Amino acid sequence: MVAAVAVFVLTLSLVIIQPRGLGIGWSAAGGAALALALGIVNLHDVPLVIGYVWNATLTLIGVLLITLVLDEAGFFRWSALGVGRLARGNGTRLFVLVVLFGAVTAALFTNDGAVLILTPTVLALTTALRLPPPAVLAFVMAAGFISDAASLPLVVSNLTNIITADYFGIGFNEYAAVMIPVNLVAVAASLSVLWLMYRKTIPRHYDRGLLPPLTGVVKDELTFRTGFVILALLLAGFMWLEPLGVPVSAIALTGAAMLLITARRGRVISIRRVVSEAPWQVILFSLGMYIVVFGLRNAGLTDLLAQLSTPLLDSTITASLGFGALVAGLSSVLNNLPAVLIGALTVDAAAAEGAVRSALIYANIVGSDIGPKMTPIGSLATLLWLHVLRRRGVLITWGHYFSVGIRLTLPVLAASLLMLGLLLS
Repeated sequence: MVAAVAVFVLTLSLVIIQPRGLGIGWSAAGGAALALALGIVNLHDVPLVIGYVWNATLTLIGVLLITLVLDEAGFFRWSALGVGRLARGNGTRLFVLVVLFGAVTAALFTNDGAVLILTPTVLALTTALRLPPPAVLAFVMAAGFISDAASLPLVVSNLTNIITADYFGIGFNEYAAVMIPVNLVAVAASLSVLWLMYRKTIPRHYDRGLLPPLTGVVKDELTFRTGFVILALLLAGFMWLEPLGVPVSAIALTGAAMLLITARRGRVISIRRVVSEAPWQVILFSLGMYIVVFGLRNAGLTDLLAQLSTPLLDSTITASLGFGALVAGLSSVLNNLPAVLIGALTVDAAAAEGAVRSALIYANIVGSDIGPKMTPIGSLATLLWLHVLRRRGVLITWGHYFSVGIRLTLPVLAASLLMLGLLLS
């Protein structure tokens, strides 16, 4: 156990620090190699881990390729300017619409895609409107928080969702039937908490005349229009083809290929640059990190957590609140990607059946999607968000993030888990 924990801590440290020339993928791969060399993980465990993560990882690649192409076409900037006009000069309405826009973006383009696109888009919008720095911070914090908090509704909305659904054999429609209502509560709670925290810094009015015209925002008209069709086809494919046994990754990659072919025909977007900027290291990261986590399982961590979870199995509400809080705590400290697999392995080790077992499974997702927002290292999306802000001259200290993150996360997490417990009871 000591060796497994030491390897995990070393690997996570390298992933967070990312020494020059060593991205998240190679950092995780190095930790996996060390775990194999020390005998913490056996070679026969590797195929098991690949079976857990391949579908989730390839789905994320497909969705992010779609996101990058649409961003190059001007899809998200056009949408943000539309939000600015729709608010009609009312600052409160603008804040609400930005949060809802972020929630829809996270649901369709994953939390990682949302944070990569939403953050610079919101910054550009607030800069164009010449909002004061406290107001800019309010909008930026809202964009970063909602990208994770609203990534519950669909299997493809978060890498952790896909991994859990694959592990327990949950179909796309079955998943959505449970998690869409929970996500609606999460979005409503997020909006309420964000408004209470930042209401004094949001201007009552802004000058709509400062918004740049929509003409010229769309760089590739053909790809822009095709994007709406691709998104509709993707949702239809997830709902109708996935239940027939077609992996969600095959559907997502097919959609990405169709959009890339369309963009190539337009000859406006550099396909080579889009493909080169895709997060290919996520493949190494997923495989490497989960091999390291499997070492913790082999050392007995999941059995220990299953024993600690036994008092929570009296009802769906105690299972949802208790286990969701446990996974949220693990996610905020260990990062949510390893935490969600630890949670899944723990559910398998726990003596739970029926609705209580379902509550544990879905609470694992809620805890690993919302819980990480308590700390800067909780999720890959938060690390990407801080990186994007830093590159644009917006510095948010870890101390400030801790103080805000905990106050934002706890009520949203509690409301979402309570809704889950009531829904499954």
